[in-house]
Amino acid sequence: MRNEPQKIRLLPPEEARKIAAGEVIEKPAALVREFLDNAIDAGGRNIEVTIEEGGIRLTEVADDGMGMDKEDLELCWLTHATSKIRSLDDLKTAGTLGFRGEALSAAAAVSSLEILSSKDGREAWKLSAGGGSSPGKRPPVLEQSRRTRGTSVRAMGLYDAIPARKRFLKRAGSEAASCRQIYNEKALAFPDIAFRFTQDGVLKSFLPPVSSLRERFGQIFLEESESAFLHEINAGGAGFRVSIIAGGPELSRQDRRLQFVYANSRRIQDYSLLQALEYGLQGWFPNGTHPLGVIFVTIDPALADFNIHPAKREVRFADPGAIHHAVSSALRNFCRVRSLQNSSHGAHKGTEASRENDSPSFLIPASSSFTAEEPELYTTPEPENNGLRYLGRLFDLFILVEKEDRLFIIDQHAAHERILYEGFINKPIPKQELLVSVPFSTESEEDDRFLEEKLEELAKLSVVINRNEGEWNIEALPCGWKLSDRETVEEILRLKTSGENLAEHWAATLACRGAIKEGDFLDGKSALKLAAEAFSLPSVQGSSPRCPHGRPIWFEISRGELLRAVKRS
Repeated sequence: MRNEPQKIRLLPPEEARKIAAGEVIEKPAALVREFLDNAIDAGGRNIEVTIEEGGIRLTEVADDGMGMDKEDLELCWLTHATSKIRSLDDLKTAGTLGFRGEALSAAAAVSSLEILSSKDGREAWKLSAGGGSSPGKRPPVLEQSRRTRGTSVRAMGLYDAIPARKRFLKRAGSEAASCRQIYNEKALAFPDIAFRFTQDGVLKSFLPPVSSLRERFGQIFLEESESAFLHEINAGGAGFRVSIIAGGPELSRQDRRLQFVYANSRRIQDYSLLQALEYGLQGWFPNGTHPLGVIFVTIDPALADFNIHPAKREVRFADPGAIHHAVSSALRNFCRVRSLQNSSHGAHKGTEASRENDSPSFLIPASSSFTAEEPELYTTPEPENNGLRYLGRLFDLFILVEKEDRLFIIDQHAAHERILYEGFINKPIPKQELLVSVPFSTESEEDDRFLEEKLEELAKLSVVINRNEGEWNIEALPCGWKLSDRETVEEILRLKTSGENLAEHWAATLACRGAIKEGDFLDGKSALKLAAEAFSLPSVQGSSPRCPHGRPIWFEISRGELLRAVKRS
């Protein structure tokens, strides 16, 4: 039976305000993002983030910036209260991270908000506002307090008064990981600021000021020894300039998780510029791997619209093609110069031994490695190729090779998948410790029993999981793992159906996920190397080898069959 149409009514202002606030503050990480924006805009040189219970119980950001006086505090938490714009036209030239005046108002609508601030370190005021656990609006309270110069903003009891939204928050560990991610993203763009991150009373991160974006990237994401392989490339155009931090092939990754784009110090989602990073370095990285790096675009605010997304994650550039071209061209030129330098450097070395003692340099052409081990660099000794002759590629998927009087059409994904599978079965799987553990919860006791029974076996397969207060945490995964957190948990729990063949199933999963895909770039030498390795695989009853899922790796046709097909025999 259809519901009778209801009369349209206006929502009460307080309810409308809470709904709108949920679009800005969807989870604790959003509080971290908005509070950090304000702290940076206020000129803070030392900024500390503190969270408890994943930010649900408490999210606090403290800074030593310019602070606010009593009059500012009285207004700052009201809807669209801002010191950064005065009219719609100001949006065209806004040069700050925040500008719409939504953050504090939204936080007050969905939590208990406290702001303590001082402009001079002598006089300080504290504002308490927001709903918190009370069902209705709580009158704001403004009182004198004590504080050094700067501001502390605290949001407590997120969504306590809105249970419908609170039940969609994740467990504390997962929300904490999201908060840490936002903290890293903000700190990355401001290397001259000191940042601290404290979680449940434990200092998890301290980032002292450094002199460059390159140093800050290494400080956050890399081991100290790896930072030597980071490089900074600069470019520019009409109304913009670009700084690119890129890792050499020594830092290649199986996924794109360490690729970022920033516009005017704000991280944005821009697929085309990430493509420019890949295109600019194409052909210089082991196939199936990706560069790590970050593109910082500094642009005249009049040439970009930052107001098209509620969380300002997207930007509309007036001329995106010019920025894309500047990035890809600068990277290609840098690769070419470094390649020439490497060639010249090698020509003046006296012996092979002296070459081996050189530290790796950026962008030496690398061959594809089809195991989980570190890829080897191309050398001047050519490997044996089983009498194969490389003819080309077809449909961005198939490798065409000639052997004796036969044509072989090789499925590059299926071949690489089987080669990887053999490596995972016959050698220990390399493991990488996670910078931030991945928390997850199961949906059934069956899942819990499976994990408890298989913890040791999974650890031998480089999947390290522990349990803490009823919540599971992934601490380590195989090197090069590229799936999202949700997909990772799904793949692990899917092993319940593997029975006694858990290792084989996991090897097949890693091989499938790690293999080059249809459309992936493959240069001629790498294609020939892949074909040669494919011909070394064990066959199935005298026929073509098969991938772990049972698909044949190649299709072959003889010279006679081909001639007959075109009526030449």
